[in-house]
Amino acid sequence: MPATPAWPPRSAPRLFVDATIAAGAAVVVTGNQAHYLNRVMRVTQGSDVILCDNVTGEWGCAVIEAGKRHVTLDPIERLREREGVPDFWLCPALLKKDRFDIVLEKATELGVAAVRPLVTRRCVADKLNTERARSIVIEAAEQCARTALPVLDEPVKLDALLRDWPTGRTLFFADELGGEPAAQAFRDSTKAALLTGPEGGFDEAERAAIRALPQARAITLGPRILRGETAAIAATALWMGVAGDWQYSLARP
Repeated sequence: MPATPAWPPRSAPRLFVDATIAAGAAVVVTGNQAHYLNRVMRVTQGSDVILCDNVTGEWGCAVIEAGKRHVTLDPIERLREREGVPDFWLCPALLKKDRFDIVLEKATELGVAAVRPLVTRRCVADKLNTERARSIVIEAAEQCARTALPVLDEPVKLDALLRDWPTGRTLFFADELGGEPAAQAFRDSTKAALLTGPEGGFDEAERAAIRALPQARAITLGPRILRGETAAIAATALWMGVAGDWQYSLARP
């Protein structure tokens, strides 16, 4: 006898919604999400859709009504609870828009708990379109099947970040002038953050201020000087492999 096909299929559209989802409580999506379901995915009554709410987890839903400007869905079964993620913050200096978009996307895919952008003296950009940035984060989470969205903070200046840094959190500082080998430094760290610089790197005063923070540990990412987005992504992946949740397999239904 052939195996019963998995429900909902992996090909089902997947969206984050603002509403808190509960079994039997219809969810109505409008705007761009309704357009995506109607015009791109061509859903009809009875179509399968996966919804997440960043609170209760991931739900298998069926389309009740596909209107021109809205889609109504019935949450049938909770598939997964909201995932637990490693307590890891990424603190990247702002980069040119397209490069910072990559950082946001890949940080989300890699599983960071929070992104805390910062502004340094050599930053080419000093502002972030937070609404657009949040859209990038949500889309990345939908595509990589996360059930928890990373916290996305407004950018702050480096001195403010250092001044308010929490006592119990290690701040790994990717310093192009050198430090501990990253893989060695990351070992056994559980409540951590990573600080990466802008296109032009940190100046001497900034470097001294970071190193003066008791919770800071300078690290090296190898013998080559990396671009800002490469450093943020590579170091985050390394931390996830050494100290994060890449050390074990998370079973999925």
